[in-house]
Amino acid sequence: MKISTTLKKISKAHILAIIFWLIVWQISSMIIGQEILLVSPFSSLKRLFELSMKFEFWQSILFSFIKITTGFILAFIIGIISAIIASNKKNFRILIEPLILTIQSIPVASFIILSLIWISSKNLSIFISFLMVLPVVYRNILDGINSISRELNDMAKVFKVSRIKKIRYIYLSEVAPYLRAACSVSLGLCWKSGIAAEIIGMPANSIGENLYKAKVYLNTPDLFAWTIVIIIISICFQKGFLSLIDYLLKRLEIN
Repeated sequence: MKISTTLKKISKAHILAIIFWLIVWQISSMIIGQEILLVSPFSSLKRLFELSMKFEFWQSILFSFIKITTGFILAFIIGIISAIIASNKKNFRILIEPLILTIQSIPVASFIILSLIWISSKNLSIFISFLMVLPVVYRNILDGINSISRELNDMAKVFKVSRIKKIRYIYLSEVAPYLRAACSVSLGLCWKSGIAAEIIGMPANSIGENLYKAKVYLNTPDLFAWTIVIIIISICFQKGFLSLIDYLLKRLEIN
């Protein structure tokens, strides 16, 4: 009962917060009085509804979703594998450290421009999303593995715990919070960087291309409508993936 009541309170608080900022948005639009500078929420949602009636709208969403999600999943898998190897092989950790630092230091725009020399605009968002997510996953998983106390490993050796049980009940249980934190941070980052790559590379039938065209033609309602789409997809993808992670951790009896 307490949990359900808390969830209702949180849900109500979130709804009120959204309503508050929609009112602020509407008032700001009315004060400015020029929708080419700041379109109203109603006009944005109306345009979003109009766009949703077109096949090209859903085609663009599907294209961007597949590309950016592919980049995230690749970085997620490779980041975990790299962290596991780095935790066991000091030479590998020393070798990969300059690469991770370089990726973290260089601005996203620079990566996008440089990558266009070697990669087609069609696959640019995959590569950029991959690069932005990789260091986050790698660092968090490596920190999680390094946080495991030596006493736990010694205890496992004394009681002759099998490797599978050791991984499941010691390593995974300790690394799980770091894994979730990595996902929480990188899921939003992959969408920001992926869409930025599409805006610069302008692959056909992508969200980024539609955003760029809206900006060029000063089509503010379209610009806000597509921005709303990005926010909705990013939040849904984040909630969905984190729910999947939580479900898997629960099945493994880690939580």
